[in-house]
Amino acid sequence: MNAQPPQRVPKFRIHKATLQAYVELSGKRFYLGYHESPEAKQRYHAMVAEWLANGRQLRLPPEQITVKEMIARYWLHAEQYYRNADGVVSRELENIRDAMRPVRELFATLPAAKFGPKALRTIRQKMIDAGLCRRNINCRVGRIKRVFKWAASEELIPGEAYHALLSVDGLRRGRSEARESKPVRPVPQEHVDAIGPFVSRQVWAMIQLQLFTAARAGEIATMRPVDIDMSGRIWVFTLAQHKTAHHGHERKVYIGPRGQEILRPFLQRRLDAYCFSPVEAEAERRAALHARRTTPLSCGNRPGTNRRESPERKPGDFYEVKAYRIAIARACKKAGVPAWHPHQLRHNAATFLRKEFGLETARIILGHRSAAITTIYAEADQQKAIEAMLKVG
Repeated sequence: MNAQPPQRVPKFRIHKATLQAYVELSGKRFYLGYHESPEAKQRYHAMVAEWLANGRQLRLPPEQITVKEMIARYWLHAEQYYRNADGVVSRELENIRDAMRPVRELFATLPAAKFGPKALRTIRQKMIDAGLCRRNINCRVGRIKRVFKWAASEELIPGEAYHALLSVDGLRRGRSEARESKPVRPVPQEHVDAIGPFVSRQVWAMIQLQLFTAARAGEIATMRPVDIDMSGRIWVFTLAQHKTAHHGHERKVYIGPRGQEILRPFLQRRLDAYCFSPVEAEAERRAALHARRTTPLSCGNRPGTNRRESPERKPGDFYEVKAYRIAIARACKKAGVPAWHPHQLRHNAATFLRKEFGLETARIILGHRSAAITTIYAEADQQKAIEAMLKVG
């Protein structure tokens, strides 16, 4: 990969007619005083440093910065900040975009310094009217506050404008119009088994591995042979990137004999390639269609002739969690079972682990820092309580 050439820094120039020093920033000329004076050189360095720190843009007075301008400047910061160690953009960017969309739609031309608690409550009501659940609304409002916090730290808005937004408390359960999200429950095993014939072998292997390892969908999707230690009886998959990596935490997924048997056919590839490839799944799907073809090759389309040279959507190197979830939803519809999503499989595994091995073991396998989080994932074993009360009478 060729290195990017360094971006040019505006020069310290002289206006020969007046011997004034000047610098041009963002198409505007700024005079700095007598060219030979140290004050002119000092002003030059200060202005260029501020211009570079501001994303090679001029700093506008707070009263001139609109909400739309503030969001655009924050986005330049977020695109660099929300990246994994390998340079891949984090999914948090999509969450920020969703949170800021109604802000931009309703208040784009409003001076950012005048966006106050009433405006924030208006945005929140729009989310309620759109049918978002209470927890999702609180998360999005929190991201909006984060954007304004950044703007205050960059002196794009007065600090009191951000602090005013902090007065807007989150929605409380049972004390707002927002609907409550349904708790995530384990999916019945018969509903899992029912979709087997309607998904690719890659998706089916991912489903089985989630049940046997209690891993998150995104963790299974990004599994690579190079990240798996196969030297022991239990394989250990160490994730390079995961949701708590920025806190310095390590995440390991333990793969037992049954999981190893499922994973083994997907290890015959480059060490740095993803185990579960949508490209491979699509090729197998087309091959299966061709094998079932009844039309003679001399009639109709020949293999490959009806493919677009530049399709709008191409299979990726690994399964996005959204694509994985959609594949399961479509299979549920074909199988005639209630729709479920891959996150429920983690609850299945958590419930089994807690019941058989206890809370602390479940916490370690699930990768939680706190047992309280594991309790949320693991369904309470009510059968023991029922049996006890039957004996008590």
